[in-house]
Amino acid sequence: MSSLPSLVTLMRPHQWLKNAFVFAGLVFSQSWSDGPLALRVLKAFAAFCCFSSAVYILNDWHDRASDVRHPVKRLRPLASGAVQPAAALALAMLLLAAGVFFAAYNLTLLILLGLYVTLNLAYSWRLKHVPVVDVSIIASGFMLRLLAGTLAVGIPPSRWLLLAGLFVALFLGFSKRKAESFHDEAGQRAVLEHYPPALLDMFMAVTMTASLMTYGLFATSPEAQLQHGDRLVYSVPIVIFGMLRYAYQVHRGHGEDVSRDLLRDPWILLAVVAWLGVFLGRRF
Repeated sequence: MSSLPSLVTLMRPHQWLKNAFVFAGLVFSQSWSDGPLALRVLKAFAAFCCFSSAVYILNDWHDRASDVRHPVKRLRPLASGAVQPAAALALAMLLLAAGVFFAAYNLTLLILLGLYVTLNLAYSWRLKHVPVVDVSIIASGFMLRLLAGTLAVGIPPSRWLLLAGLFVALFLGFSKRKAESFHDEAGQRAVLEHYPPALLDMFMAVTMTASLMTYGLFATSPEAQLQHGDRLVYSVPIVIFGMLRYAYQVHRGHGEDVSRDLLRDPWILLAVVAWLGVFLGRRF
């Protein structure tokens, strides 16, 4: 018998923080006062929460035999036996149905969700062992969220914002691999054999630089100046600090779970609050 807390843990609700990328278009376009549009974005967010949890469950179901031998993953609900495989599959199907319900009558969103599931299952069952391809698929998941919150709901996506989102996603993906490299050999992913430490450091440096450059270009672009004035320009130093602080945490081995690690560091949280203060200053 599978307990409710174990089923909730299997869904990994803390990972829903990643789905906040769906709100980027609504926030940067200052369209939150548009009730119908905000509702469409909320539905897209809910659909991604359902689909992402379903993918996590299907991945855990597929990997349950190997997870039993892993020093950390053996504690997952399926690997530990806290949730039965049949119950896990039933929950995954229920979540997929709920996600389709939230995305109903929005063909673009349904296509993006279908791509998200396809890419993530391909990643988990095969492509996670292919260097660079693995992180590119992780980044594509964030890009699909951005497109779900812009193109799918009728908000014209900013080119610079999309590029900044892409490079941030790549930076987070390579940061995750860097943090995983600090595990002992038994707890490391097989793909890390193909990622020398110096190569991961270079990938992190390149993607962080590209993230900061594209965000800076977005902040100073005519469209951002028209919508936000000079506010975003003043947010650039905050973004630089936040990313440097995150890179520091990664090199201490704390970047494997982005959702949890972003919430653990008070300085990163302070940077988020400061960014919100600059972005929302004099707006209300």
